[in-house]
Amino acid sequence: MKVTDILRVKGVSALFTVDPMQPLALAVQHMAEKDLGSLVVMEHGDLVGMLTFREIIQALSKNGGSLGESTVRSAMDDHPLTCSPDTELDEVRRMMLESHARYMPVIGNRKLQGVISFYDVAKAVVDSQNFENKMLKAYIRDWPSESEGQAKVG
Repeated sequence: MKVTDILRVKGVSALFTVDPMQPLALAVQHMAEKDLGSLVVMEHGDLVGMLTFREIIQALSKNGGSLGESTVRSAMDDHPLTCSPDTELDEVRRMMLESHARYMPVIGNRKLQGVISFYDVAKAVVDSQNFENKMLKAYIRDWPSESEGQAKVG
């Protein structure tokens, strides 16, 4: 299974991005209103960072619980992990686990194609295992009985 399979099932109705010079408080407000765990930071059409609740909590901690006049650029992860639509799901899972990443932008043909979350990856794995289990159970149910499988000698 590849990232493109997740994007196809998930659908990409809207990609939420933010400019790095936007006030961090405004980005947080947008995330809260839209119930988003991340925003992709874009500048001049290029991915320049990722803003997640992890970076927001770190900014709050650093600034004594206030966002003040901070910009997105001051809090964002400026080297986020990315993958392509052709990246295998096992590779994405390994990358996310090793770096503790919860969100990963998908870049294809130098354009943002979507964002996948650790939840999306886990759901794809569970759905795949459920399908495989269903197929195995159907195969076992259709298994010939011993009497059907033995040739009559006579």
